Amino acid sequence: MAEIQKKEKFIGKITHYFDHLKVAVIALEGALKEGDNIRIKGGETTDFTQEVESMESERQKIEKAKNGDAIGLKVKEKVREGYKVYKLA
Repeated sequence: MAEIQKKEKFIGKITHYFDHLKVAVIALEGALKEGDNIRIKGGETTDFTQEVESMESERQKIEKAKNGDAIGLKVKEKVREGYKVYKLA
């Protein structure tokens, strides 16, 4: 049985990565909230999905973010500046 492809919507780009914290800063071009599933793609080998478990903005924990926000998000793999972030539907 073929795996059903989920719809993806581009919602932002990685602008910074804190290696010691495993936290990516994402400049959002769409809304994002806790519980959403995202896909991060970039470089030659990075392509993974994960659930948004917690986000921060200005060092404050937030539950949702909107277009134009820059958020910090703990990621399960190393990412780099310029990688693209998609929300899965």
